[in-house]
Amino acid sequence: MHLCLFEDDRVHHLRPLVETRAAFDLRLGIRSILETTCDAFDVDPSDVTLHTRREVAAVTKREHPHVAVPQLGDSTPSTGNDLLFVNARFIADGEVLTVLKEAIRLRDRACAFTAGDVVVAAWMPGASLSDEVFGRDDLTPHLADLPTEALKNAQMVEHVWDLLGTIQPAIERDFDALLPYNILEDIHNRTEADVHPSVIATAPENIFIAPGATVKAGAILDGSNGPIYLDNDSIVYEQAVVKGPLYLGAKSQIKVQADVAASAIGYWCKVGGEVHDSILHSLSNKGHQGFLGHSYLGRWCNLGADTNTSNLKNDYGSVSAYDAALGGFVDTGRQFAGLFMGDHSKCGINTMFNTGTVVGTGCNIFGGGFPSRYVPPFSWGGADRGFAPYRIDKALKVADTVMRRRETHLDEAEETLLRTLHRDTADER
Repeated sequence: MHLCLFEDDRVHHLRPLVETRAAFDLRLGIRSILETTCDAFDVDPSDVTLHTRREVAAVTKREHPHVAVPQLGDSTPSTGNDLLFVNARFIADGEVLTVLKEAIRLRDRACAFTAGDVVVAAWMPGASLSDEVFGRDDLTPHLADLPTEALKNAQMVEHVWDLLGTIQPAIERDFDALLPYNILEDIHNRTEADVHPSVIATAPENIFIAPGATVKAGAILDGSNGPIYLDNDSIVYEQAVVKGPLYLGAKSQIKVQADVAASAIGYWCKVGGEVHDSILHSLSNKGHQGFLGHSYLGRWCNLGADTNTSNLKNDYGSVSAYDAALGGFVDTGRQFAGLFMGDHSKCGINTMFNTGTVVGTGCNIFGGGFPSRYVPPFSWGGADRGFAPYRIDKALKVADTVMRRRETHLDEAEETLLRTLHRDTADER
């Protein structure tokens, strides 16, 4: 069986996080949607086809160099294969996954599995599809022409804030998948990791400390409400309080006396102050005091010292947030929703974000007061002085400088993507 993940025409509702990546590269817990889907269908992540929007095809290929990306002209191993197409917004988990896998097993004819008018997955046994079909900008019309079967209770990511509800189940699922047996009964006997004798661990059977990780004096690891996974070469500094479910990515740090809980923190991030119920995709910093709650940060974000996000309205009502694809605010259906920030965005010290604020890619926010609850991509300024367009040459220079601090650089694929995004969103600024 060959797996193809595809983006549909509703993926733009996941802005700002999909402005610079395909939807299947969004982080859920320890792993991404892509990794979760491959595991769910027992497929090697290097043996898939990734069908994306053209504007993110090159960066997708950079992230996954060994897979086929048809929008770049890659040939697809489709002839004679059983082909399974899975929507990049589908969370492959739970009873609906069991139902879908059984339905696929029993069918010897092509079929599309739908939730309303959304194609969740499609099964094409022994299919022979041309590279021309795979190379189309949108596969959905082709798949929607197949005979259909309703798939009840399919969990689709409609907006970025929907991912906040996946943190706990995703970390628990990933923890069990990656560590199928009790690997840790006494954290102080870990020879591959550096754990100070004064570290306090609650429910140590739910705590994994990877080789090269460090937990310093007086830190508290509480796995009683969910698993804690400290990845390779991560560091938890003195007197930090870490409460599961929590993932701390490789080379990431939780700073001195930080309070971090129910969050997924990706590769090489720095986290300080109070962080709850949030996802940091990777390579972003919230290194100082301040509060980040029920939020999602992309890559290369930096929050200045004492930045605070409101995640609850004073009337305890449902939070609205800006849907850039619709050009207006929508009800999130959530009582708690904080900040949703695209890649390469920064804010200065003492920045305050209102409940349900969306910040596009490549923004520089500073000054007093609350910035507007939607800041378009490549905006420069703040609430007290207003915003101006961020010059693309300056934004790219800053991006490259920041990336070199993490031993990489702004490559041609990402520069082209950012220039295209800057041009295409000019009317929003």
